[in-house]
Amino acid sequence: MSGVIETYLPWVLSVITIYMTVLAGNKTRWAWALGLTNQALWLIWIITTGTWGLLPMNLALWVVYARNHLIWMKEPKA
Repeated sequence: MSGVIETYLPWVLSVITIYMTVLAGNKTRWAWALGLTNQALWLIWIITTGTWGLLPMNLALWVVYARNHLIWMKEPKA
């Protein structure tokens, strides 16, 4: 299973990260929720590959994306 993860997950992570960034730039309200989902996938990647140096980035982005999601959900819909 880890071979499949190591082969395909980087591609999935890249696509989701790019798409989420475009959505955030377009001020799409659920962009940050997608980012949070992506961070869960990043965490799987970090654990599976043992790339522990990415863990601080992952943890920080959980906080930033959750914060942004909560702020954007409080704003009135345009």
